Amino acid sequence: MTKQTKITLSASRDIPFNKLMLSQSNVRHIKAGVSIEELAEDIARRTLLSSITVRPVLDEDGAETGMYSIPAGGRRFRALELLVKQKRLNRTAPVPCIVRTDGLAEEDSLAENVQRAPLHPLDQFRAFQAMREKGRTEEEIAAAFFVATSVVKQRLKLAAVAPSLHDAYSEEEMTLDQLMAFTVNPDHTRQEQVWEALKRHYSKAPHEIRRMLTEGAVRASDKRARFVGLDAYIEAGGDVLRDLFQQDDGGWLQDAALLDSMVASKLAAEAETIRAEGWRWIEVDTDFPYGHTFGMRRLHGETVPMSDREAADYQVLKAEYDALEAEHADADDLPEDADRRLGEIEEAMEALDARPIKFEDDDFALAGAFVSIDHSGGLRVERGYVRPEDEPGEETDQSDRTGETSSDAADEVDDEDAVSTDGADEEEDDGLKPLSDRLVMDLTAHRTLALRDALAKDPHIAFIAALHVLVLKHFYRYAPDSCVEIDPKSAVFGSQVPGLGDTPYALAIDQRHENWVANLPKASEDLWDALIDFDSTSREALFAHCVALSVNAVRDPYNRRPRAMAHADVLAVTLALDMSAAGWSATGDSYLARVTKARILEAVREAKGDEAAERIAGLKKPEMVTAAEELLAGTGWLPEPLRTLALAEEAPSEGGPVAEVATDDSADTGTSVEDDDAESAVDVDASIETPEDPVDEAAVADDAAVRTAAE
Repeated sequence: MTKQTKITLSASRDIPFNKLMLSQSNVRHIKAGVSIEELAEDIARRTLLSSITVRPVLDEDGAETGMYSIPAGGRRFRALELLVKQKRLNRTAPVPCIVRTDGLAEEDSLAENVQRAPLHPLDQFRAFQAMREKGRTEEEIAAAFFVATSVVKQRLKLAAVAPSLHDAYSEEEMTLDQLMAFTVNPDHTRQEQVWEALKRHYSKAPHEIRRMLTEGAVRASDKRARFVGLDAYIEAGGDVLRDLFQQDDGGWLQDAALLDSMVASKLAAEAETIRAEGWRWIEVDTDFPYGHTFGMRRLHGETVPMSDREAADYQVLKAEYDALEAEHADADDLPEDADRRLGEIEEAMEALDARPIKFEDDDFALAGAFVSIDHSGGLRVERGYVRPEDEPGEETDQSDRTGETSSDAADEVDDEDAVSTDGADEEEDDGLKPLSDRLVMDLTAHRTLALRDALAKDPHIAFIAALHVLVLKHFYRYAPDSCVEIDPKSAVFGSQVPGLGDTPYALAIDQRHENWVANLPKASEDLWDALIDFDSTSREALFAHCVALSVNAVRDPYNRRPRAMAHADVLAVTLALDMSAAGWSATGDSYLARVTKARILEAVREAKGDEAAERIAGLKKPEMVTAAEELLAGTGWLPEPLRTLALAEEAPSEGGPVAEVATDDSADTGTSVEDDDAESAVDVDASIETPEDPVDEAAVADDAAVRTAAE
């Protein structure tokens, strides 16, 4: 039997640093891993943890020269060299080395790098956790390994996941991204429940794990959470789930009941402050349905101007803001201090800009206010609304009070006129008498037809007359200040459309309406002169707003209006309406949870294809809704009632014929017969304080387009 030869390990010895030199046989040429500086600091902290492999340097005769080359361990040598240059290590300091003489130097270098097994991430997580349990702070651990404190927090969070999930990760049943997702909720039982559920789920994507672990929680970006404030919620004992591995917008508030209680309490306190102003009534809710003020007249108080001190403070803030912006105009990223200061200045300027509204004493006794939370989490107070039952008695025409028709009145006037005629001789000597009602009616009938004829010859004034009556109806209550009998209607949606008031298009309409309110006269009898003073751009914008308020494309099962719905389609095509671009998307609340599973699958199939639909076909309705919402996100898919039909062939061309009408020779066929002063333009797509604000470029471009089309 052959005796097995025992292995002899290479000799190790301490060699002075100044006897070491780098070898050209080192196979590592590409930099990787921590920097030389960080490695030097680590050696200074812990000394050299592993020996350096060296080979004797031979002369031409093959004799050792006393110098040693380093084929493996060059980075450690560079770190030691740096410490020597920094005078933190002696040039002759002994360095533990392993001396190799057999084989090739390149073989030593390659073997040392290839045979080294990298540390499994889970081992690193657990090592950080062990150091934390032994008293090291997160900052100390971060400093020891030259990483950010946030990295240590992430590793500790991963180490705190349920042990069974660690086992699944170590066995490669779970990816690192999935393990990261499980850190959102620290409850091990819930983590294990979700992992078991995922084994039967169509998707094991990290975002699905996060969704399942945060069910029932409220996003920190929710307007209720922003209204209460995250710090206040935590101080009250609420728990917040955070995701350290991706942007989570502040996390999730786990105690929804506590949050709702805090919202109710804070809203009630705010409502008491508003009530103390003296309003007749106050209504409080987290949100009111879109159109909740329909049928109420709104009183508009006077904006309190800035005091001299406030105006001076505003100018100082603005000067500082402009100076900071100019100083950092060329910087890609603002310094933290400058960014913070700019934010503080913006808040201070906005607070000064938000001027209080002063109401008359009689207004408080007549009107009330709605108190709620706006879409950004701020307090929304809508003051000055008068309920119909609180309106003071209005004087009406005799015909309105009695309910008689015009024909009845005419018959009575006939009788009166006849009596007056029969007794004409007797009254002839009695001097001047009031004209009879019948005669006045006859005369004003002539005047009415003459007005119609004159107005038909002047499209410019006809446009203003139509605009005048539309504005009266939409902005003024009980204002019969127009002889033009146009009666626009505006559909009320009520509370059956959840979330309608927070949509981008609803907010845009409300803001535009409020901007117009600020620019229209308070008294309806002053409206005509104001419209005359507006330039054509402002009048056209106001006309478009009023007409838009009368659009009703709602398909009511009790009032189908097929021809009106057909025109809604034509209008949508003409305007190139894209509901997806406007801000609508298919969510559980807006569509998916309100239709059958077959409809859900149809939507997914249209947007993502048959394969995606088949993947979720076996899910229960709640899970299918969630999965479909994720699949449809960003696709722009729309259900049939929201689609704009492709009617390009039927639509008139951009330069199509214009209808010819018989007009007076002096009539202008354009949209305006005069050039208006541009300074009177009203820009309602921005916050406007005075009617003299300049027109924005978009409004001017729209006006030019209208004029070009008319020509």
